[in-house]
Amino acid sequence: MSCLLQGAHIFDGTSICPGSLLIGGGRILARLPADAKAEAEPITLDGGILAPGFVDLQLNGGGGVMLGDDPSEETVERIARAHARLGATTILPTLITDTPDKTRAAVEAVERAIARNVPGVAGLHLEGPHLSLARKGAHDPALIRAMTEDDLAFLTEAARRLPRLLVTLAPESVTGAQIAALSAAGVIVSLGHTDAGFAACRAAFEAGARVATHLFNAMSGLDHREPGLVGAVLAGGRISAGLIADGIHVHPDALTVALRAKAGPGEIFLVTDAMATAGSNIASFTLNGREIRRSDGRLTLADGTLAGADLDMAGALRVLRSIGWPLVRSLSMATSIPARVLGLSDRAGHLAEGCVADIVHLDDDLCLNAIWQRGERIEPFRTDAIVR
Repeated sequence: MSCLLQGAHIFDGTSICPGSLLIGGGRILARLPADAKAEAEPITLDGGILAPGFVDLQLNGGGGVMLGDDPSEETVERIARAHARLGATTILPTLITDTPDKTRAAVEAVERAIARNVPGVAGLHLEGPHLSLARKGAHDPALIRAMTEDDLAFLTEAARRLPRLLVTLAPESVTGAQIAALSAAGVIVSLGHTDAGFAACRAAFEAGARVATHLFNAMSGLDHREPGLVGAVLAGGRISAGLIADGIHVHPDALTVALRAKAGPGEIFLVTDAMATAGSNIASFTLNGREIRRSDGRLTLADGTLAGADLDMAGALRVLRSIGWPLVRSLSMATSIPARVLGLSDRAGHLAEGCVADIVHLDDDLCLNAIWQRGERIEPFRTDAIVR
């Protein structure tokens, strides 16, 4: 049965204006004037904004589980369901640095989930193990290592099996030839967890890397004589970068500086770097045998090291509003920009005739009010019920 969503403004991926959406068969059938009539079930919304479902390229877990705990098809589906209830209807489940066996299992699990058409799963993000020990963050240092030719062969094969594969690596642990081979195989190569300087990072971008992972965090910073990876991203016009906008991982004023300084056409997009806590009320979980504690909006190891984020996309949008960033640009960072990075602009990140009916309704305070995934309404997870 078709439905007519009306009573809210529409952000279509590029602009906001009044209108209504006719959806049916899991797709957007038409975008109509605000006062349009149609032979469909009317759903009248009380203001706010209808936007594309969020697109999140970095989330490590959700619904109480981590992908690395049990990299199975069932875990992937549980994570996808949890994030759909947070409005993220297109995701890349992310495996942080782990053993070769766990990495192989994660590829197989995502491959099976996609073959079974599990809603929301667009591919896989492997964050490690080919990182820098100097910028390991919460990654297990015992599992970080340089890329071998066997690793390269495995990743190029994984790229053939998966529709989209994003790999975060550090220039210290790979060669330029390996980056070029990964890029040629269709891998989206992202730089992160690296202490490499500006010249080395720029060389990696020239070799084929085109994204950076969680800008500012676990990377060489911007200095007036050594601009580091932060400088290479901001100055690199074709480079896009994920950003954790929780006001904790990156100071709000640093957010403003980066957003204003970024050279185009590459753009900064939002990621949650969510962990098992996403879409759940759990107070702690384990990561590679270490306890991660949830408190005051932070996830930390016992020594205080940040370990992912206690964040959802709507929360990130509210942080961007607090720094005065334009709403259209903020919404783009959660939808159309990451969709473009994945090459999914025809399927996700936009509200246009023929697009999949992945839609969120945000109220005037940018809180999640309603979600449709493939045209089916989903009950949002109540983040206000979390004990923080």
